[in-house]
Amino acid sequence: MIYTVTLNPSIDCVMAVGAIEAGATNRALSQELRFGGKGVNVSRALARIGEASVALGFTAGFTGEALARHTAETERLITPDFIALREGVTRVNVKLRGEAETEINAPGPRVGAEEANALLKKLDALREGDTLVLSGSLPSGLPADFYARMLARVRGKGVRAAVDTSGAALEACLPFRPFLVKPNKQEIEALFGAGADPAECAFRLREAGARNALVSLGADGAVLADETGAVIFAEAKSRSGGCTVGAGDAALAGFIAAAARGAAGAKALDFAMERAKEWIEANAWRSQLS
Repeated sequence: MIYTVTLNPSIDCVMAVGAIEAGATNRALSQELRFGGKGVNVSRALARIGEASVALGFTAGFTGEALARHTAETERLITPDFIALREGVTRVNVKLRGEAETEINAPGPRVGAEEANALLKKLDALREGDTLVLSGSLPSGLPADFYARMLARVRGKGVRAAVDTSGAALEACLPFRPFLVKPNKQEIEALFGAGADPAECAFRLREAGARNALVSLGADGAVLADETGAVIFAEAKSRSGGCTVGAGDAALAGFIAAAARGAAGAKALDFAMERAKEWIEANAWRSQLS
């Protein structure tokens, strides 16, 4: 079974906009609500290729209830198993799609120690051959090494782990030799400096502990440093102009699904890029007002 973890899920309000004037009232051309967060997006991308998953994480308040209900009602291959926090609300993010894609991400609710421990205990259900996907930012109340603590909880059980986070949270996971890490270009530049070479960074992440390091580069495709030591480039497959929010999550889903089916290296990377393409094209903007 594949388990995805979204510690800080969200409802994304995606708006198509024209030129934005600061300090004035701006009107969107259209809007769409998307329920998820990075781990939930991975679960959705997996469902599209027939892979079942359990969605773990935290929700809070009426927005969290809506997210869990929507996931359960719309995705038969996803089993929501979220922990409801006592206080706060699941965050609502704003994504503006115009001349450039602009994101305004809200803070998440605070997670208490008891609630954090409850999530760690859920990991005891994982068995050899399962996959654990840790994706996204950490909500307040959790330490920077919380993902690493989750990896420590399943260490030695034969669980394949994938990590998609950034900064100190990512670095803390590397000693646990996760099967896959998947930063994007901005995240590797935050780690290695502006203008850092993605291929070199992927190789360095592998040397630091990751068995595979997949760096997503948006319109420039992706680069993979795989567990044999090879560095493989892939071009972006979609030229549709669709919304790219969640495409990296789809690529991660594709890679781990390919690995579970016995693929590796270039074949797994190609499968991942196909899933990103399908995600982008499925989310192409359709409702523009004249």
